[in-house]
Amino acid sequence: MSNDPLLQPYQLKHLTLRNRIMTTSHEPAYGEDGMPKDRYRLYHLERAKAGVAMVMTAGSASVSRDSPPVFSNLLVWKDEVVPWMKRLADDCHEAGAAVMIQLSHLGRRTRWDKGDWLPVVAASTDREPSHRAFPKRAEEWDLARIISDYADAAERMKASGLDGVEFLAHGHLLDQFISPLTNKMDAPYGGSLENRARLLMEVLAACRKRVGDKFILGVRFGGEEAQAGGTTVEDGIALGKMLRDSGMVDYMNINRGRIHTDPAMTDMIPVQGMKSAPHLDLAGRLKAEVGLPTFHAARIPDVATARYAVASGQLDMVGMTRAHMADPHLVQKIVEKREDDIRPCVGATYCLDRIYQGGMALCIHNPATGREGTMPHTITPAKDLKKVVVIGAGPAGLEAARVAAERGHQVVVFEAADQPGGQVRLTSLTKRRAEMIGIIDWRMAQCAARDVEFRFNTFAEAADVVAEKPDVVIVATGGLPQKDILAFGNELTVNAWDILSGDVKPGQNVLLFDDAGDHSALQAAQLLAEAGSTVEVMTPDRAFAPEVMAMNLVPYMRALQDKKVTFTVTYRLSGVKKTGNQLTAVIDSDYMDLGQERNFDQIIVNHGTAPLDDIYFDLKPQSENLGAVDYEALIAGKPQTVNGGPKGFKLFRIGDAVESRNTHAAIYDALRLMKDI
Repeated sequence: MSNDPLLQPYQLKHLTLRNRIMTTSHEPAYGEDGMPKDRYRLYHLERAKAGVAMVMTAGSASVSRDSPPVFSNLLVWKDEVVPWMKRLADDCHEAGAAVMIQLSHLGRRTRWDKGDWLPVVAASTDREPSHRAFPKRAEEWDLARIISDYADAAERMKASGLDGVEFLAHGHLLDQFISPLTNKMDAPYGGSLENRARLLMEVLAACRKRVGDKFILGVRFGGEEAQAGGTTVEDGIALGKMLRDSGMVDYMNINRGRIHTDPAMTDMIPVQGMKSAPHLDLAGRLKAEVGLPTFHAARIPDVATARYAVASGQLDMVGMTRAHMADPHLVQKIVEKREDDIRPCVGATYCLDRIYQGGMALCIHNPATGREGTMPHTITPAKDLKKVVVIGAGPAGLEAARVAAERGHQVVVFEAADQPGGQVRLTSLTKRRAEMIGIIDWRMAQCAARDVEFRFNTFAEAADVVAEKPDVVIVATGGLPQKDILAFGNELTVNAWDILSGDVKPGQNVLLFDDAGDHSALQAAQLLAEAGSTVEVMTPDRAFAPEVMAMNLVPYMRALQDKKVTFTVTYRLSGVKKTGNQLTAVIDSDYMDLGQERNFDQIIVNHGTAPLDDIYFDLKPQSENLGAVDYEALIAGKPQTVNGGPKGFKLFRIGDAVESRNTHAAIYDALRLMKDI
């Protein structure tokens, strides 16, 4: 038996967990009609089959009709959820994993114009900034109804064959009662901590009565709110002891902070560039002082950190949720002593940011996550081996090379630069986003292990490619910044890449016109501001940086707001002219003609990329498929059979060589194409 702390079994009451690693509850938004159907099931099953001890499903599954989902939460107030959950539980149990679910009433963390348009309830009429609803103060009949709803939901989950349920307090209705910042009730539900925790205790009592003792109940709560006037560590310890002494709770899952704003959420669930395991100390302290089995997850992205958390006695079970989105086979690779092979979580938090914008959780560099029904996590060898030439060693090209090599093909990669990475390497030059290079490093290691041949410092011409006698050619040359977008004066501007690369030094008084709304603009703004520049970020959109989602925006604002940076929305740079030693920006608006003029000493334009596609069009007439892609076959996961050109090689282009998109799209292009070649 292994002596690895992470691989030791753990006895939770009557439940034996096969190791110390779990995926904590999170809502990937893969449900359909509020039900955990096949996509949802296959996502969790992939992790169960690879050895995780417990899959904790459903981030805050909704127990009541007046808790309508705002990020595709499961609807456990419906009886029809039972057969779906049963199938998920049965499959994961067969794979050796325990299965639980997290239940919640969102309280004010939702909106009245969702679901059935019922009033939002909370422990006060204070609005939550994130969701902007003004709740009504819950009445006694609301609380009686909600307690009953929790018990009904717990009973449904037991009927589904789950091992237990977790009650999410943190930031949701139960916590809105516990926190003095949000509880404005009178006794018996307001005032002392005992009163503020009364609703939680009544929910627990009702659920325990309904499900019996042979069913795990846990509570996820904040050990402290880390805000003046909020709950303290001492309150967290006291609440933990109340839960322990009640005899109704089998474990506690500890968080720190609040989630009512984007900055608060980001401090609780840190993104790249922020400290790893920032709340582990709090979880460890509560475990020591309360004595309940303790679970915890918050930016524990790597095996070493997880191993330390368990070996040091601070946790009984460690949550590695985002790490499992990057690599669902993480535990299997630990068991097989292949830790170097684990696809790293780079902390981009594309997953969480997407769900808070109403999308599905997707990993920035594992496109098979959430697509287990159509995309493979394990690449199968090809029957017919081919020679594959890839042009470009950015994320798209490297993924194409990796997958092709895993299929057993002979792979040659041409790259004009002296290093791989493309735009990701440029991104990673910013210290806070340095982890992004893990996307490249992992693929380079995978390619190296499979004898992929790289030719750096080689600007491939069509003749060079044809000389390789390829069967398949993948053009992954990426794109270059689009600059010539103004009516006049384009030659007087520089682009965001010029600043990020260091090719152009920051000016003193700078206009950064952002017409793409992506990371490049804000990264450039940060570099400029840190160099002492006065910066105006201007966008024609009604909000700045719309492609930089909520949690990723937080570190940028913390880097910019105390410096000489302003943001101007709904104005458009239409042209630039030279006035003495100054640049005159001509500023208009999509709403009216303005013709305003203002002077700067540097003007930067950020307008996405245009495909670097010359070699694609040079090769296209020589290709069997004339560059065409059968979209129906691509979507269905079938091989590309388009012909019509001369016999020779198939030609495809992917990523930004097609159009300006993002890293996930580029890698997804490569995987779904190459898995069938």
